[in-house]
Amino acid sequence: MSVDIGTGVVEQFKAAFRGYPTGVAVITVAGPDGPAGLTASSVASVSLAPPALSFSVMDSPSARLIAAADRLVVNILGAEHADLARDFSRPGAPRFTPEQGWTILPTGEPILPGAQAALRCVTLHRLPVGASMVVVAEVVAAEVGPPGGRLIYHERRFVTEG
Repeated sequence: MSVDIGTGVVEQFKAAFRGYPTGVAVITVAGPDGPAGLTASSVASVSLAPPALSFSVMDSPSARLIAAADRLVVNILGAEHADLARDFSRPGAPRFTPEQGWTILPTGEPILPGAQAALRCVTLHRLPVGASMVVVAEVVAAEVGPPGGRLIYHERRFVTEG
């Protein structure tokens, strides 16, 4: 059931979440025409048994591939990855270049070995919500990279700390 909540509530909702700092990840999949990925600030831990996470994507070519994928990698970014986060958030920006440090896993998904963590996942659930798709995925392998500063998305920009 859809309820018309009015423009004022939508604007206040957007303002509330602009002021809510979140971590940043690049979610990647092996697409039919090569690797695909996008920047996400909606990644959240869901469960420890099984280890699972969730994220949401809005409609775009990369988002459609990610939402439909059975396997994906959530690359949690650190402070040194601010440019990478920007590249994966803009249509037409360079992606999966050798300079960005990507490699391909034996299972086909792109992975960023220099990320603070790379979580290989299998999709458990997909839930359409309005114009978004919420994905819940089980983590089947994890690589924790070197510790580093934080990359945060806050007030519609990427902020580095540490």
